[in-house]
Amino acid sequence: MSDRAMPSPRIAVLGAGHVGPVIARVAIEAGYHVTISASGEPERIALITQILAPGAGPRWAADAVRDADIVVLAIPLHKFAVFDPTLVAGKLVIDTMNYWPPTDGVQTMFEDRRYGSSEIVQLRLSQSTVVKTFNHKGYHELEEERRPAGSPERRALGVAGDDPGAVDLVAEVIERIGYDAVRLESLSAGRLFEPGGPVFGASMRRAEFVRAVSVEAA
Repeated sequence: MSDRAMPSPRIAVLGAGHVGPVIARVAIEAGYHVTISASGEPERIALITQILAPGAGPRWAADAVRDADIVVLAIPLHKFAVFDPTLVAGKLVIDTMNYWPPTDGVQTMFEDRRYGSSEIVQLRLSQSTVVKTFNHKGYHELEEERRPAGSPERRALGVAGDDPGAVDLVAEVIERIGYDAVRLESLSAGRLFEPGGPVFGASMRRAEFVRAVSVEAA
């Protein structure tokens, strides 16, 4: 009797700046099939991909998304206003972006304080399922702080979303790349991951992370 593992979800990373290649690299090292794209031709990022995310296939965005089960949105937030929602329609989208006016300037779309930034992303990507993670960890730390399961030094990453199945799938990715996933049961709770939130920029183990978000949510 064979013990066949379920095939890993295929991941497309949209964005080849600071964050995208790091996520691509750690996902590849965790055994995932990863493609990556930027705003232009794949040839323009072929060299940077070869150096920063070896094993990731540079593609046109539409090609990368079409074949993916999970799409990582790692573009500068100020470019989201011109992002085409139909590109990711029907897809599970990980939102890694932050609204931080000192960096991006005031973005009118994200000034509605009734919503967290990923809720606003979800409103625009109405045909997609948005999950928030990675945004509260510095890209330069994401690779360095990975640890195997069971390590006393293993850190936590939060995963927030309205769809439990999508949150579970993304949490599995988080666990495989080397972090303990802490699930939050709504996308609105992802506000706790944003700049000024209790876990933004922090390096916490699971218990400490859970306490931090629980106190704020109470």
